[in-house]
Amino acid sequence: MPLGLIKYGLSSGYPGKRFLSAQPELKSSYDVIIIGGGGHGLATAYHLARYHGITNVAVLEKGYIGGGNTGRNTAIIRSNYLTPEGVAFYEESVSLYRQLSQELDYNILYSERGHFTLAHTDSALRTSRWRAEVNKHLGIDSQLVYRDDLARLIPQLNLSEDVRYPILGALYHPPGAIARHDAVAWGYAGRAAERGVEIHQGTTVTDIEVTDGRVTGVVTDRGRVSCGKAVQAVAGASTIIANMAGLKLPIRTIPLQACVSQPLKPFLDPIIVSGSLHVYISQSDRGELVMGGSTDPYPRYQTSSSLDFIEGLMSHVLELLPHLSEVQVMRQWAGMTDMTPDFAPIMGETDVENYYIDAGWGTWGFKATPVCGKRMAEMIATGRVPAMIAPFRLSRFENFDLVGEKGAASVGH
Repeated sequence: MPLGLIKYGLSSGYPGKRFLSAQPELKSSYDVIIIGGGGHGLATAYHLARYHGITNVAVLEKGYIGGGNTGRNTAIIRSNYLTPEGVAFYEESVSLYRQLSQELDYNILYSERGHFTLAHTDSALRTSRWRAEVNKHLGIDSQLVYRDDLARLIPQLNLSEDVRYPILGALYHPPGAIARHDAVAWGYAGRAAERGVEIHQGTTVTDIEVTDGRVTGVVTDRGRVSCGKAVQAVAGASTIIANMAGLKLPIRTIPLQACVSQPLKPFLDPIIVSGSLHVYISQSDRGELVMGGSTDPYPRYQTSSSLDFIEGLMSHVLELLPHLSEVQVMRQWAGMTDMTPDFAPIMGETDVENYYIDAGWGTWGFKATPVCGKRMAEMIATGRVPAMIAPFRLSRFENFDLVGEKGAASVGH
């Protein structure tokens, strides 16, 4: 039997199916060019091809697909936001995530764990109670739990009162989940490519051509390409790409660092977040503890991590889970968060005709991947802005009509 498998594997008569075909040459023109081969860009390409029949699409990625912020986040998915706009948007994304493995015929390892936002002070406890009631009013499964509940739901958690920040309770969001971030990117990429979308890795955009207020083409390090419409979905590089189109965005790019531990036996099912300690922890399907902290104190376009970060983060992790003192940290990195003043994304049309923007995702971009792809594709295909993303328009900053999403991740505030 093993010999038969080897002969089968080596036989040219049974070629293996390539997940992505060999990278094609750039054509002279496309109906739609998507700048950015992360989750959002690939999801948009997939929805354009599958649900709108638009297949003359090119995705241009500077590095490799899923190698930017999509591969650098900590893969937390939730919908317990505070504004009606945010709740509706992220709740649809959670619904899409639940079916995504079947949709893409690709296992994204979606796993609902429960999401706990710890409260360490009386004021934090009052805020958690307020958030729970707002969530319930908006139809979101969210509740306030206390120390006795936490002792039962997370027995590993240090509930001692003899610590700097004792835990008084938590906002509990049962649908909180995690998924495999690179699987999401590859799943969308594979299904989009099957429908004729071209994915060009290692292709850097150097300029965007605008003629009479309308986008007409994109210049890359592999040549110029004409297009009918263009979309930018480049996360931390949003301001750089937008400047090429003559647009100025109210965005600051700030690194957010994270790390993973050595693989451990499964012991931590829920996702734990502490705004006071600026730490969040979950355990991946491979047994690694995925841990993150607060954003860096100043803007910069770098993805390197620092010793100062890891020292501070580990001290906070050990305050919550002191039995991890001998666990080794294996890898650390940073992603570039594109932060807006009101902690909500920027989606939709711009002052440049047929040039669309998908930016301002800060620390909450991964959880929005499916709904972003769906709604951006709908807008590009129909020429109409979907009501769900209308509140996130770029012009809101000129009109002082801000979203003010107070339910965004506390590590980004």
